[in-house]
Amino acid sequence: MPDTLELLNAALGGIIDPSREKTLGETGAIRHLGIDPETSTVKMLIEVGVKAPEFTQKITRAAAKIVKLDHGYKSLVIEYEEKPSYRPITNRHVVGIASGKGGVGKSSVTANLAYALTSIGKKVGVIDADVYGANLPIIFGIDGTAIGGTEDGKIYPVKKDGIEVVSAAFLMEPDKALMWRGPMLTKILKIFFEDTLWDPKLDYLLIDLPPGTGDVAMDIKTFAPDAKMVIVTTPHESASAVAIKAGYAARQLGQDLLGVIENMAYYETAGTRHYIFGKDGGKAVAIKLGIPVIGEIPISQPQSGHHSVFADTEENGLIYLAIARRIIRSFDL
Repeated sequence: MPDTLELLNAALGGIIDPSREKTLGETGAIRHLGIDPETSTVKMLIEVGVKAPEFTQKITRAAAKIVKLDHGYKSLVIEYEEKPSYRPITNRHVVGIASGKGGVGKSSVTANLAYALTSIGKKVGVIDADVYGANLPIIFGIDGTAIGGTEDGKIYPVKKDGIEVVSAAFLMEPDKALMWRGPMLTKILKIFFEDTLWDPKLDYLLIDLPPGTGDVAMDIKTFAPDAKMVIVTTPHESASAVAIKAGYAARQLGQDLLGVIENMAYYETAGTRHYIFGKDGGKAVAIKLGIPVIGEIPISQPQSGHHSVFADTEENGLIYLAIARRIIRSFDL
């Protein structure tokens, strides 16, 4: 029997866990292997990176072929246990830019903060984790760039004005919709966090999160456990109400909240402020979550000719510089 188990274990160890892209033998994933001779049943406990049908079904089919066809047993029982093999980022400051709903300008806020931190002298990287609406390449003006890589599967971020950027948009065909479920989203985040060759001297890594409190927001805690969050809202109640939920969700995951940015706060003309989307939505979020409003961004068009990024000599650019300095101070405390 020991010889049979040893042979069977060796054969099963050659099966690839698609969630880890390594064999069960390489990862030591077969935690238990037993044979019931009375029922001719093989029983297994397998540790996988992601416990999801699209991954486990492939393992089950491969194992069934080995157990039943190659070794002649009648049945196979497999229990799966999930244990992600991720290496969290701990050597740089990570800031997640979150919102409760879409359309609040979260991506443009992320890009402007990246430029502001860079102008202060910090090395900055940006992850476009809003995978279903990945538009940071357009904002940065790097639309259509082919991403480079290495033979061992690592990728290089695209550099723009000294800022390193990765996005799902770099990994798929233009104009093609991304239709992925949770496990695949986790896989692309793994690429961004673990398989991207970031500058080792990077000071800040900004993450443009998708709106809401879904899989990506929860996965960030795994990949960047020390990430701190900035909540973006507009003054409108429909945005601020769900921004509060995003803040509570982040706090529930144990993430620190740096503050609230109220985008599209007002439109100013001839010295008069017009509150087009209402007033004090950011303040409402801040009061509810017990955090400061770290910036109010008025509605304005960049004068530099760029459609989204403000020069640091413009009013909005100066506001972003002030926000960037507050973020830096929060990590120095």
